[in-house]
Amino acid sequence: MQPVRNLRARRRRAPLFGEFIASFVAASALAGCGMPGAPLPPSLNLPLPVNDFSAVRTGDQVALAWTMPKKTTDKVLLTGNIAVRVCRNQTSAAPCNVAATLEFAPGAAAAFTEALPPALAAGPPRALIYFVELVNRKSRSAGLSNGAEVLAGEAPPAIENLTAEMSKDGVLLHWAPTPAESSPLSIRLLRRLLSTPAKKSDQKSGQGPLAQPAEPLEQTLIVESSPHSDRAPGASLNTCIDTGIRFGETYEYRAQRLARVTIGGSTLELAGPLSPPLRINAINVFPPGAPQGLAAVATAGENGSASAIDLSWLPGTEANLAGYIVYRRDSTDSTWQRISPAQPVVGPGYRDATVQPGHTYAYSVTAIDQQGLESARSAEASDTVPGP
Repeated sequence: MQPVRNLRARRRRAPLFGEFIASFVAASALAGCGMPGAPLPPSLNLPLPVNDFSAVRTGDQVALAWTMPKKTTDKVLLTGNIAVRVCRNQTSAAPCNVAATLEFAPGAAAAFTEALPPALAAGPPRALIYFVELVNRKSRSAGLSNGAEVLAGEAPPAIENLTAEMSKDGVLLHWAPTPAESSPLSIRLLRRLLSTPAKKSDQKSGQGPLAQPAEPLEQTLIVESSPHSDRAPGASLNTCIDTGIRFGETYEYRAQRLARVTIGGSTLELAGPLSPPLRINAINVFPPGAPQGLAAVATAGENGSASAIDLSWLPGTEANLAGYIVYRRDSTDSTWQRISPAQPVVGPGYRDATVQPGHTYAYSVTAIDQQGLESARSAEASDTVPGP
């Protein structure tokens, strides 16, 4: 009968073991998946505030620019256009004084130009601060953008009668002075390159001694009002020579008067309207200056070497200089002959090894630019080759 009792005992223990396995599996499942947390609050869908806002006043127009955010404050991607309030305040502490309401897509490069109200475009200079505020569909926002400060008040008068003509040193710009101007104003000149910039391969193929760097498409020149300020060469209150141009290119110029006002320890600019664009082709009709300081030194041939006359002169300073041409004449002949190669001599020196002992030779040098314009001849220099 003993075997029967053992079998019954095993049958009584089996359910207990099965319950243990089931409990272990259930506990493992809970440990692997984790307990469900507290529900998250719904997103407010607030666009992130703008942090690259800028404002520039020109005449009675204020140009605003900024980048729209792509995400909300909860780091959720924004969808659909976002409402933008343009705020124009007298102080940074004032609430948003809405000047315009706009819409832009997430991530867009946003821009807006406002014409100042007549009251803000007149009177003495005073601070004006712009912001933008992005709002959700319930008109809620995460805050204003960074502020951008400009000057309200009457802008400087427009530039009139802007003219441009070529000179040997560059483009000569001239404009009409302002009648009865109480305090001189600085002038801002905006230059834009209209012709297609030369490729690197074209620059390397030039005849100049040094390859020229790429020219910027836009350049700003300032003619300061102060008589002690650093001005461009030849500049006055109504004229300036732009020496940074390159012959053969086409440029466009615009000009505006510029006042600088210090308010609250900060210096702000108040710019007048831009003049109409003025185009000029920088055609080079001016040859380089004649080389200076030409000297000739003869040497006798020694140890089988040939006699020679070494020439040297001061280097030219023209930006588009291609090199030099060397001319020679014998004392018995008044005819000048070119003795340098077809390509211009690059440096300010040349050795003439085709001379004869006992002969006297005279030399003259000219400069030539990259457009092929040749200067007048330099002063003569001569020497006699020692006899054998």
